Amino acid sequence: MIHSCAEMIAYVNKIGFLPLLPMGIHGWSADETVDPDCGYIVNDDGSWEWALWRWKGEIIRETGCGYGKFFDKKAAFVSKEWWPDFCNYRRSVFPLPSEDSIERMILETLREGGSMITRDLRRACGFTGTKMRGKFDSYVAKLQMGTYIVTEDFVYPHDKHGKEYGWGYSLLTTPEDLFGKEACHPDRSPEESYRRIAGKFRTIFPDADDAFIHRLLK
Repeated sequence: MIHSCAEMIAYVNKIGFLPLLPMGIHGWSADETVDPDCGYIVNDDGSWEWALWRWKGEIIRETGCGYGKFFDKKAAFVSKEWWPDFCNYRRSVFPLPSEDSIERMILETLREGGSMITRDLRRACGFTGTKMRGKFDSYVAKLQMGTYIVTEDFVYPHDKHGKEYGWGYSLLTTPEDLFGKEACHPDRSPEESYRRIAGKFRTIFPDADDAFIHRLLK
């Protein structure tokens, strides 16, 4: 059981690929490794505490990992060591969106604007109408699955006493801006990257067959 952010940072670096929350594979998530004492707690006044949720930004900053909706559109950490291969393979599965697509417009807006919280990017892209938030989030999730957008950090509003509150906003950017172009374009083929990643997954799931690993990475 993990009791601190420092321990979680070490674990992310060790395992390489780690979803934030459970996604149906027993034990394979940051949430399932955290000691219950650090779990989600609702206080008597209605406020809440959740250590793992607050750790997310520090984990990203300290490890230099990639964070986004990478597995079945669920949030996950990909360590700095494994990001180049993950990005290399995933972009072969999710090619760069066409220039006339909504996804490409969102991506170009982020590239031109630099790091932006989700709310500001949504407004900059014109998703301001009723029920537009869900549509926008689905486009961003697809871009994250393709490793074109990552979360750089989390930004929290402050109350009148200067205390952070709420769930926070994802500060989005491109991995090229965050990690550099070389970290997104290793000198090997997507097939070579896939074989390297599959080998790592076999150490995480020793009994997994090729079909299981392929489903995780598609």
